[in-house]
Amino acid sequence: MAIDRLKRVLRQPEGRRWLLSPGMKTAVFFIVLALLTALVAWLDPRPSLRHVHIAMLSGSPTGNYYAIVDKIAAETARRHGRVQNLSSAGSVENVERLIAGARNCAVHFALVQDGITYPEGHQLELIGRLPRPESLLILGRNVDRIQSVAELNGFRIGIGPVGSGTEHMMRRVLSLLDGVDLRISTQTIDEQLGMAERGELDLAAMVLDDEATLLANAVTKRNLDILELPDLESLARHLRFARIGIIPAGQMDYVRKIPHKDKKVLQLDALIVSNGCAPDGVTQGFMTALVEVFPAFVRHNKGQPNPAGLRLAPVAANFYSAEGPDLLGKYAPWAVDIMPQATWIQLGVAFSILFSGMAVWHRFRLWRVDAGRVKIERDIAALFGGATRESIVETPLDSRYTAADARAQIDDLMRRLSELSDRCRKQSLSLLVPMGEEMSYRYQEMLIAELLRALRRRKERLAAR
Repeated sequence: MAIDRLKRVLRQPEGRRWLLSPGMKTAVFFIVLALLTALVAWLDPRPSLRHVHIAMLSGSPTGNYYAIVDKIAAETARRHGRVQNLSSAGSVENVERLIAGARNCAVHFALVQDGITYPEGHQLELIGRLPRPESLLILGRNVDRIQSVAELNGFRIGIGPVGSGTEHMMRRVLSLLDGVDLRISTQTIDEQLGMAERGELDLAAMVLDDEATLLANAVTKRNLDILELPDLESLARHLRFARIGIIPAGQMDYVRKIPHKDKKVLQLDALIVSNGCAPDGVTQGFMTALVEVFPAFVRHNKGQPNPAGLRLAPVAANFYSAEGPDLLGKYAPWAVDIMPQATWIQLGVAFSILFSGMAVWHRFRLWRVDAGRVKIERDIAALFGGATRESIVETPLDSRYTAADARAQIDDLMRRLSELSDRCRKQSLSLLVPMGEEMSYRYQEMLIAELLRALRRRKERLAAR
């Protein structure tokens, strides 16, 4: 009913004047402006990570890897993205689940300890290394008295849970201790620390940040000491991915000076590994969050060698080269998912060259049409003693030509003009002609048509005679 009433009002002159009144136009303008403002606010064109929705494998919920991924997830959520933190037994399980997850893209990234052995034919790629390394720590009671590897004979040692990076690392270390009989068991880190505190284990191994609260509590509250393996430099030479690090005296407790002296330990990097499921735009967004959590992340990875046995992901290489996300990755990540920014630039340059070449070819063909018309005009002027297009009908023939010759010449000129006109029309419809430039061809067609009209009239006058 209301719509019908409005239609009846608008049919009347007063209704139409009301609709087109300045006040109504102003109201409509502000309504449209408000709607556009609301649309822009809803779309939020500012750079964000709302396109980042990934799952990342970490480690034990009480471990360092899990805490690291939690920080990354918090930063991503702050910028409207989402990172799902998936707990696991550790690095070995992370590699297996990352490869298996490539089939359905249920997982995208994982934290993996350097030195892990990867299966043949894997398609995993390296995203980067965390700026802060991890340390292989072996804890026990009264271990400072140990001066040689042989003294470890018969010790009970926990090497971490099955599938963890600690277990993998310890088995590689223990394989180098020929002749040393150790009783090995696998438990979680918390279980190992409890067993070592109660004397059920002589040594408990773990790989973690040497500034972790877990280590500080183990040393200061459980009264466990850090074992410095004898001749650690020689051991590190057999593990190319490891290096020597120092835990300074008093790091855990400055007042009580715990540890009471500097301790040499093996250190290794924590890697961020991808199975290639995440699009390039998402990967750039994820790395942007990494830079916020680890400000030295780009500097630590840029130009560094890659001995991990993994191919550096191209999107990561571009990220380090530009020291951040490129312009498309920041404002239009969907475009990066189609192809990298460098390819977009190359495509733009190629199109620019193509269009420039098309314009040059178009101008060349237009010049050839104009040159052909000018040549025909010269032949007309020679036939009629210098006559112009407007005076062809009235100008007498050149004395060298008879009427029969003149008719033959006029037929030939008209044929050439008709062919030129057809060519001009065909070329004007070509894709090579930029928009608006077809009027140049229309101008040539107009001049040709005037010449044909004048020649046709002159031919009719010759026939009448």
